Amino acid sequence: MDITKDTKVSEILKEYGDIAAVMETFGIKRVAGYDIRKFVTKAITVEWAARIHRVPLDEFLTTLRTAVGESPEP
Repeated sequence: MDITKDTKVSEILKEYGDIAAVMETFGIKRVAGYDIRKFVTKAITVEWAARIHRVPLDEFLTTLRTAVGESPEP
């Protein structure tokens, strides 16, 4: 799976499992219930997640790609 700014967070979770620990390095806290997190992530792209949490997109993409074993650059 190629992770881009347009990739839905839910697609990453489906493909690679829970990556909450990676997200927490950016200050993105775990949502209390898995059902809520599953619902919210369906609508949010990687770009929007970065914007919401004020994380530089390039840094966010690189970290996500590295965490799931992809090359940092697409």
